[in-house]
Amino acid sequence: MKDLDEDWDELATNKNRRRRKKSKFKNSEHQKDAEFSRFEESKFIDTLENTSGKYSWMKEKRYKTMFRNIEDKIQGAMGKGPFEWVDRRVFDQVFDRLTLMSLYKLMKNGIIDTLDFPVARGKEAHVFHGTDIDGNPVAVKIFHTSNAVFKNLMQYIEGDPRFTGLRRRHRDLVDIWVRKEQRNLTRLAKWGLRVPKPLGLHKNVLVMDYLGDETSPFPKLREVKVEDPQPVYDELLQFLAVSWQKANLVHGDFSPFNILWNDEDKPVVIDVGQAVIQSHPKAQDFLVRDVTRLVEWGQKNNLDVDLAEAMYDVLNMDLSHVEEVSID
Repeated sequence: MKDLDEDWDELATNKNRRRRKKSKFKNSEHQKDAEFSRFEESKFIDTLENTSGKYSWMKEKRYKTMFRNIEDKIQGAMGKGPFEWVDRRVFDQVFDRLTLMSLYKLMKNGIIDTLDFPVARGKEAHVFHGTDIDGNPVAVKIFHTSNAVFKNLMQYIEGDPRFTGLRRRHRDLVDIWVRKEQRNLTRLAKWGLRVPKPLGLHKNVLVMDYLGDETSPFPKLREVKVEDPQPVYDELLQFLAVSWQKANLVHGDFSPFNILWNDEDKPVVIDVGQAVIQSHPKAQDFLVRDVTRLVEWGQKNNLDVDLAEAMYDVLNMDLSHVEEVSID
């Protein structure tokens, strides 16, 4: 029996040795994978740092430290999956030094935690799906700082007493536009209108409620077939009336392109940066244009509506039942 016991002991010892070797091999493989991931993660950043011109600032220690502090939080910002997001054209257009500094500030303040993937792009901004520190989805709207498109939007800023003493440098116009959108959203939400709630901002980055599912934003009104358009038309007409009579605002670009269709089959109005107050010199012109676009949508959906009647409703609708709401 002694010999048999010794055989079993030897077998157990050899088996344990094989397990240790296998475990050591697995750990080695995991270590290699981790090292490769770290290499891939830093390769693009190193490329930026070594690029002359636009990204030369990344060689400075304070900026390098700042960016490496948040780089793992924005890995998905240009697509889905690790490192597939690295699209230099999009990166160059969106993520300049001041934008990265704004994201850094918002992350350190706990307003956003990650920047995941793009959900919309336009002349003025890119919108990204992100998360807050509790893992809830948020929309992160990053306004471009490297083009001159905002100079064409001065008509929506000049004449607004909330933004006096303007300097016409592009960067200043961008910052004003972001604050303008945030304040317009707050004013509209205060009257119970269905718009994304603003959650925070810094310079050219605005954080709002995310409107969509896990993979994509809600579709635009122009992209959906509305089975019963009359109540939708009535709700949007009331939106314009409440905006004018209660919030003292005109949207300025009210169209099916700037209205989303949510998962409850309800319209949600977005992109309110160009909205102006009633005292703006072009407010009445913008109001007529907004109502005209809504009437055109109604007519395309076979509704018996006309501009004169719609304008009368917007200006004279009984809104005694509409009261301010808390948006905290």
